[in-house]
Amino acid sequence: MKTDDKLSIQIIRKIAFVSIILIAMLGIGVMAARSDVNSVKVVFADDCETTVMTAKTCVLDILTENHIILESDEEVYPDLEADIDFTKTITISKKTAEKKIIAEEIEDVTTEEILGNYVTVTEKIVTEQVEIPFETITKDVSASGTDTTNKVLQEGENGLKEIKYKVKLQDEVELQRDVISETVIKEPVDKIIQIATKVTSRAGGSRSSGSVAASAEGKTPSVVTLNTTAYCAASCGGNTKTSSGATASSWHTVAAGSAYPAGTVMYIPYFANKPNGGWFVVQDTGGAINNSRLDIWMDSLGECLLFGRRNLECYVYK
Repeated sequence: MKTDDKLSIQIIRKIAFVSIILIAMLGIGVMAARSDVNSVKVVFADDCETTVMTAKTCVLDILTENHIILESDEEVYPDLEADIDFTKTITISKKTAEKKIIAEEIEDVTTEEILGNYVTVTEKIVTEQVEIPFETITKDVSASGTDTTNKVLQEGENGLKEIKYKVKLQDEVELQRDVISETVIKEPVDKIIQIATKVTSRAGGSRSSGSVAASAEGKTPSVVTLNTTAYCAASCGGNTKTSSGATASSWHTVAAGSAYPAGTVMYIPYFANKPNGGWFVVQDTGGAINNSRLDIWMDSLGECLLFGRRNLECYVYK
């Protein structure tokens, strides 16, 4: 009796084990079958949509399986012969006339016409020399409301510079020009014009300032600033004889350094309203006079002291 019970229990266990295996295999089969089924969304041209379950992947097969037929004026994405993509969405839309027109236009354009629309743009480096205009400087040393005259103290001269450009060309037509560099080859020289009071004669002597100025005609002056003082007969022990042998006279004689030999004409704008119109002649030298100093002969010690010492701009004509 006990032996029969044991056999019954073993048989039941075997049946249960086999049943479990069969159930597991059946579940795996069902899962495998379900893994091939996709949920695909179909969007219609009127913006309606539906979701279908299918094991197919080709767009045409999915639409046919679900009895979805395209109208003649409709198109689908992806294409009918293509498989659905990762979005698992099929979109049906109306065909547009614009696409048809574009296609027709493309068909009418030849290869030669397309290539003809591409024109080569070239670049090159161009170097040019251009003039730098000189500036005109006017120095007015006249007294207001008096009769004046203009005199060119220095002629102007244009400078020169070299400009390097990068130029873009299309069919030899310039499209763009950019400056790369500029180099000054020659600096311009300013034109200097002086406006001074007309003076017809120099007081206290027979020489005329006009003749001194005339001796400077045609000469280009050098412009220097000299530390200027004054001297007279009293400061020279009553001696009026200059180192050049000439007799010193006010508003005419100056003593200068060795760089300015006797006979050198100087124009000093500071004295433009004086009887000599600002024109002097170097006639003297002195132990304390160097090339940065200038001494002007005056009539009295009082005038010399009143003048004192000052730096003055001088135009030198040699």
